[in-house]
Amino acid sequence: MMAGGRQETTMSEVQELTGGCQCGAVRFRVERVGRGSICHCRMCQKQFGSFFAPLVTCFGVTWTRGAPGWFQSSNLARRGFCAACGTPLAYEAEGELELAIGAFDNPVAVAPIEQVNPRDKLPFTDGLPNLHMRMPGEDPRQDAFNAAVVNFQHPDHDTAVWPAEAQA
Repeated sequence: MMAGGRQETTMSEVQELTGGCQCGAVRFRVERVGRGSICHCRMCQKQFGSFFAPLVTCFGVTWTRGAPGWFQSSNLARRGFCAACGTPLAYEAEGELELAIGAFDNPVAVAPIEQVNPRDKLPFTDGLPNLHMRMPGEDPRQDAFNAAVVNFQHPDHDTAVWPAEAQA
């Protein structure tokens, strides 16, 4: 347990903590994680192009393939992303690095435990779990589209070479 009641996890307690961007140009490995959170600040909304940003504090981060590009989003913080595909990857401030939970190969292993910056929280986010969930079979056109998708994303594990064409 970290100061302030934060949960801390080491690699020995969970599977290897790895992840990366959508295209595979940037990959990382993490030795230890701290608290996972959902940040509602407006800067995180903009970085992720979403209602909030799921982030987890990370220690012993090694960029195993490539490195993120950085944008100085304020006088105190910068934000990392893949310069090739645009995937949001990191938030860095006051010597702490947080990585995007969705960028981990197994995001369940680094689930958030709190929400922060409620002042900027979008009012409709509390109702998201109550929205209708469109299930397979409800929309044949969507089902056909989903069945036709060929995924070009990097897989959720490390690869010796990427993109896949380079492996041939």
